[in-house]
Amino acid sequence: MSATEDTKPTLSQEEQADEDQVEASPDIHFEPIIKLEEVEVKTNEEDEEVTFKMRAKLFRYTSGEWKERGTGDVRFLQHKDTKKIRLVMRREQTHKVCANHYITSDMELKPNVGSERSWVYFVKADYSEEEPTPETLAIRFASAESNFQY
Repeated sequence: MSATEDTKPTLSQEEQADEDQVEASPDIHFEPIIKLEEVEVKTNEEDEEVTFKMRAKLFRYTSGEWKERGTGDVRFLQHKDTKKIRLVMRREQTHKVCANHYITSDMELKPNVGSERSWVYFVKADYSEEEPTPETLAIRFASAESNFQY
């Protein structure tokens, strides 16, 4: 006998017969203890359509230096009625808004010095914080080929 055969429990003929006769149990269903009602979540994007979406990193210029604001999908949303376009960016894991401003005709998109994949622009009112604030922002894409053309 090998060592593995010694450790196997042996069943008597009666126990073997009982095990062969075990019926399949019916499907068991448990009702949840707590029932949560479905909550409708409003994103304020219901009346808008995504016209552009790409992963990027956002920086803002403050106190004489560039500070990272977040990484995630940058989306251009066009309102179905007014046709206004706004840029919205949410941080990847927390989904917190890190950029929220309209694209206006007076905005100037400039290539960032020393980088083919980074662009700098100024907005008069960014609504990602509680109060709208003027911001100088830089957006950097994964590669130069992924940039949109202006």
